[in-house]
Amino acid sequence: MTSPVPDHVVLLDADGRPSGTADRMAVHTTDTPLHLAFSCYLVDDGGRTLMTRRALSKRTWPGVWTNSCCGHPLPDEPLEQAVARRVHEELGVHVDAIRPLIPDFRYEAVDASGIRENEVCPVFVATFDGELAPHPDEVMESRWVDPQDLVEVAARAPWSLSPWCVAQLERVEASELWRGAPARA
Repeated sequence: MTSPVPDHVVLLDADGRPSGTADRMAVHTTDTPLHLAFSCYLVDDGGRTLMTRRALSKRTWPGVWTNSCCGHPLPDEPLEQAVARRVHEELGVHVDAIRPLIPDFRYEAVDASGIRENEVCPVFVATFDGELAPHPDEVMESRWVDPQDLVEVAARAPWSLSPWCVAQLERVEASELWRGAPARA
C-alpha cells in the first residue's frame, strides 16, 4: 500500500516563480512565506454566486464569509485541476467549466490570531454539476447571492468578508470580468 500524498504547497520566490515546496500547515504562521494558492467563485445558471462561510474549526478566518472555494495546488498539479479537486472536496460537486477571472491576484493579510496569508492566488469562476454537499470541516454555511449585491457588501462592510474576497471583488468590479457565467463544457 502506498502512503498518501503529503499536503505540500508550492513556495514562490519574490517574482512569483516556484522555488520549492513545504508542508501546508507548517508554512501558515506569523511569518508565512510566499506560496501558490487559488480562489474560485461558483456561479449558477441564473448568474448567482455561491458564497461560503468558513467552518469554525478552520485555523484562519474561522466563521468568515468568503468566495465559494479556496485552496492550494499540489506540487506539479495544474491550477484548473486543483480547483476541480478542491471544489469536489469542499462542496461535493464536479466542476463543468473553469475560466480565469483574475490570473495575477496576489495578497497578504493577517488574521486575528496573527497568522499571515502571503499568496499568489489566481482567481477562477466556474460552473458545476450536482447538488451541493459542503464538507462540515470546511464550510459551515453557504448562500447564493447576486454578484452586484456581493460587490456592494464588500464596499460597504468589508469586515464581514475575508480580506482576499474583498480585494478580489474590487478587481472584479473594475475589470467587469464578472459578467456572464463561463460557457458549459
